[in-house]
Amino acid sequence: MTATHDDPALIALDWGTSSLRAWLLDGAGRPIEATRAPLGLMQIADRNFAAAFDAVAGAWRVRWPHLPALAAGMVGAAQGWVEAPYLPCPAGPDELAGALAAVPERHLFIVPGVIRRVPANVMRGEETQVAGALALRPDLAARSRLVLPGTHSKWVRVEEGRIVGFDSWMTGELFAVLKDHSILGRFSRDGAAAPGADEAEAAFLEGVDAARAAGRASGLYFSARARVLAGELAPGAALDYLSGLLIGEEIAAAWAPGETPLLIGDAALCRRYRLALARFGAAGAEEVPDAALAGLWRVANAAGLATPERS
Repeated sequence: MTATHDDPALIALDWGTSSLRAWLLDGAGRPIEATRAPLGLMQIADRNFAAAFDAVAGAWRVRWPHLPALAAGMVGAAQGWVEAPYLPCPAGPDELAGALAAVPERHLFIVPGVIRRVPANVMRGEETQVAGALALRPDLAARSRLVLPGTHSKWVRVEEGRIVGFDSWMTGELFAVLKDHSILGRFSRDGAAAPGADEAEAAFLEGVDAARAAGRASGLYFSARARVLAGELAPGAALDYLSGLLIGEEIAAAWAPGETPLLIGDAALCRRYRLALARFGAAGAEEVPDAALAGLWRVANAAGLATPERS
């Protein structure tokens, strides 16, 4: 019997530091089944990546033993299953597809990361999200600016369908450190009541505005505590204000007046960036959902991996 587009064609994996998402895709790149597990790089004991892969995709492989798999993210880091060396800019889906690392015993291929040489900067996983965004929005390929908020936010420049440059901001990690290991997170750790949605958003935007007015926020961090002690801010809203300071500082440094970048990533975090960008005058920033999945499918097709296998 001949395989059709409704038959499975690819196992796609978004394999990061903290989690593993997996999809069984048909011949048109549509999800047939999906699963998620807390089996990111930091959760895998004794580097037993094979067991983690089997936990999420083993049943699919039993039924379709010759089905190829494609993974993106930290699984290709030096500490991952198999290192997928960085590709230099400029890099697009075709270059990524031509430099896949292989795990032959699982018929698995891993998308490489991208490196910018001067000054040095790297990404791993975001390049696949960018490829997906361009597949979903071909109008962005000629020239665009993409923002991927996260632990290490990326501001990416695209020209002619390829990543030509990018910058990284440790906004998410800095927030986590200040929240969990500094006096600025003390109110939260001591059980301060969480604010309502409107109060949280207002505090966040106050932080954005303060960073925008100052052009930076490092000298303002302590105000997340001082304003509470002065009765200007509810204890539970201190972290929202701090988040606004940090995101506002990132945008003040990275954003170019007149541009409205596209947002890729977690919906709640992208919403914060959209609100913050609007305070800088970049109203209407759009989001691209499911970019990782679309990027895996785009790279798989460029590599000739996605061929339907009948049951």
